[in-house]
Amino acid sequence: MPKYFYTAKSLKGESKSGTLEAKGKYQLAKTLRNQGLILIEAKSISTASQKKKWWEAFLNRVSLEEKMFFTRNLQVMIGAGLSLPRTLDSLANQSKNKNFKKNLLDIKEKITKGTSFSDALACYPEIFSELFRNMIKVGEEAGTLEQVLKTLTLQMERQHKLSSKVKGAMLYPAVIITAMLGIGVLMLVMVVPKISKILEDLNIELPMTTQFIIGLTDFLITKWYLVILILVFFLFSFWQFIKNKKGKEIIDAIFLRLPFISPIIKKTNSAFTVRTLSSLIASGIPIVRSLEIVSETMGNVHYKNALKQAAEKVKKGEKLSEALKPYEDIYPLTVIQMIAVGEETGETSGILAKLADFFEEEVNRITDNFSSVIEPILMIVVGIAVGFFAVSMLQPMYSILGGI
Repeated sequence: MPKYFYTAKSLKGESKSGTLEAKGKYQLAKTLRNQGLILIEAKSISTASQKKKWWEAFLNRVSLEEKMFFTRNLQVMIGAGLSLPRTLDSLANQSKNKNFKKNLLDIKEKITKGTSFSDALACYPEIFSELFRNMIKVGEEAGTLEQVLKTLTLQMERQHKLSSKVKGAMLYPAVIITAMLGIGVLMLVMVVPKISKILEDLNIELPMTTQFIIGLTDFLITKWYLVILILVFFLFSFWQFIKNKKGKEIIDAIFLRLPFISPIIKKTNSAFTVRTLSSLIASGIPIVRSLEIVSETMGNVHYKNALKQAAEKVKKGEKLSEALKPYEDIYPLTVIQMIAVGEETGETSGILAKLADFFEEEVNRITDNFSSVIEPILMIVVGIAVGFFAVSMLQPMYSILGGI
């Protein structure tokens, strides 16, 4: 059911705004009328978000670092006794992101008109995740907003540290492979034509590998525009493929089975799941709702589906540890066993937090060792490529010398 941000007036003429779920604007107006309110304006939050062009979302994106800065300073200022509108005004003026500054000022305006903080944040789902909004809502209702913001700051700092570690581990092989491809193309375009000219003058029969390299060089030089078109077409097709639900499932399944990559993905997703679940449960959000929220934040579709199905089972009365048992292929047995211990002792949130620390340390260990493991493999690949090129281009010359 779509969610609407509405502006309404009471019979006394007082303005009120907020968010409500409704099948349509007619049902929204009817619901508000039952509350003694007359609908003035309504905007579908989901529709407004979907209508944004992808390039607008890219240009107006707010980085995790900026959201961390915002959350940390929001917590400090609220703890110091500043009012929420004044705090938002101050943080908006400190922001270097024009889009984020504008959004914060809009949120401040909504709050001064009577909208709750969580409802105002719901108008910007592309910036503030469902996890963020739900925890803020709990903090507002329980009067523990400062503590919730502290938890959110810790959550984002851990997430940033984890993602930075994984990206750093992947950067080294990406740089090596890119450099290898770049040097290979330069060799084909600049060196091979000179060697092929010499071989042509010698008028000898060339091996198949040499003919292949010379043919590839001719294609790159004479049909370079086709190479660019093929590359653009491939990238566009791949992008469309991963946007498709089935394509995303296939890509995510492949990554879960790749050597060296699979352990990083499994431990990273496990750490993120238990850390986020711990924060939500500690904030007072029911376990079923917590699972639904975490599922929406997962990037890998298989983890997303596992948590959604687990939420349905828990809703029917099943224990979370039992609900996750069919997914031992993506969640380590340790996760399931520790959740079972938490359920028995009533310390699920605390145990999940400790488990998250363990998995984050595991990710740190794996990523630290990743470069030392991948380096010899890359050296072998580079050696094979260089050897193939050298043998292919020099073999005809050695044949001539052998025949003298």
